[in-house]
Amino acid sequence: MEMDSLKPAEVFKFFAEVNKIPRPSKKEERMIAYLQQFAHERGLECKVDEVGNVLIRKGATPGMEHRKTVILQSHMDMVCEKNRDVDFDFEKDAIRTVVDGEWLRAEGTTLGADDGIGVAMELALLDADDIAHGPLECVFTRDEETGLSGAFGMKPGFMTGDILLNLDSEDEGLLFVSCAGGAAATAEFDFKPTDVPQDYFFFEVKVKGLTGGHSGDDINKKRANANKILASFLYNSLSQYDLYLCDIQAGGLHNAIPREAMAVCAVPMKDKENIRVDWNLFTADVEEEYRVTEKTMVFELQSEAPQAKAVEREVARKLIWALQAVHNGVLSMSQDFDLVETSSNLASIHLTDGHKIVIKTSQRCSLLSARHHVSNMVKAAFELAGARVEVGEGYPGWKMNPYSEILKTAVKTYKELFGKEPKVLGIHAGLECGLFSEKYPGLDMVSFGPTLRDVHSPDERLLISTVQKVWEHLKAILKNIPVKA
Repeated sequence: MEMDSLKPAEVFKFFAEVNKIPRPSKKEERMIAYLQQFAHERGLECKVDEVGNVLIRKGATPGMEHRKTVILQSHMDMVCEKNRDVDFDFEKDAIRTVVDGEWLRAEGTTLGADDGIGVAMELALLDADDIAHGPLECVFTRDEETGLSGAFGMKPGFMTGDILLNLDSEDEGLLFVSCAGGAAATAEFDFKPTDVPQDYFFFEVKVKGLTGGHSGDDINKKRANANKILASFLYNSLSQYDLYLCDIQAGGLHNAIPREAMAVCAVPMKDKENIRVDWNLFTADVEEEYRVTEKTMVFELQSEAPQAKAVEREVARKLIWALQAVHNGVLSMSQDFDLVETSSNLASIHLTDGHKIVIKTSQRCSLLSARHHVSNMVKAAFELAGARVEVGEGYPGWKMNPYSEILKTAVKTYKELFGKEPKVLGIHAGLECGLFSEKYPGLDMVSFGPTLRDVHSPDERLLISTVQKVWEHLKAILKNIPVKA
């Protein structure tokens, strides 16, 4: 739908434009072309670096020439998740937005407000001629969601500003001044397909309809992980029956709490009714455990046609043991903030190529040493089961600067606008600020944004009223940027 009636109109105008442009992670070419054309039409300097990050430069408004240069930064890609029954192609289709009371959401897909709303604010500033600001560099990074490759690939010197305002946070009224670093651990099991004996009952078990969410921001909200639920049932069944595992397809993106998981199994025909009873008892317990956070959870068990092959018995046994054993969720809390410090997410399990099972996990921590510890813990669980495990290089966290000049400005202007103090926090999610702090060690940074909920899932939604508040706060910060020394 058109967003003409939403305020601030100048921001929602560009958010509507952005959501017309397909921009999956690593496939942002159309977004890059749009930004280049946008700058060209307005006579603004634009450059694109080797990895596809875009920078658009705009001079200061009259009287503001001696202020420090501000970098406004957001990422142009989006997480592409949809409900299974929704017909949608993220590489071709425009996001279909819906106003739902005080929220803006999409029809069965991610909304793209992470971080399309940040992109829209930058575009609105570049387009305006009535907003006071010093020299601006608007930076749009690519592939933030699946590897931070835009920020990783950015070379020192691409940005030249003194202050960076990251527009990729999800709670209005909160100013973020540090973030977690992260890494991914991938395990692979190879197997030789084995024959399934005659007179076996084949069935599919499925968990779906879970809340899901961001594997950093939402990891402490007691949301169920579909992969862990499935693994628990398989572990229980393996201990009681002569179980064969024929297929497993569970979870999706590494940075999302998995919402769906499925496995095809076989047990002796004599155990057909027992497995059904066990499933019903098991799912009733799970529903009770997550009765507050998982109100739309669905469990299914249905008969399947016989299959000739299954996963090699010993490999299946060790795989299920490892999935049961591997840590998922919060591991420790911060000593400095009321915030998760260390966590791990069992993100996906996929049988592929007929002879391989690939498991992807992600670990987050604001302390590098603790992140290494939890990655090694996950690695060891799978290595003990005989898997090959690779832990990625990861990305750094962002440490708070207690002398931050821009933080003081942001706090002061917020209080003047809204009559209350904003909260200053760290965030248990990866922000590109961590990488910027390595490449630009003197950069003074703060991150903020409007309120988003259930990002990285089809339930993603944007609290409309908070966009106006963030927009007013952003303009006030720009008006009060310190003068160059």
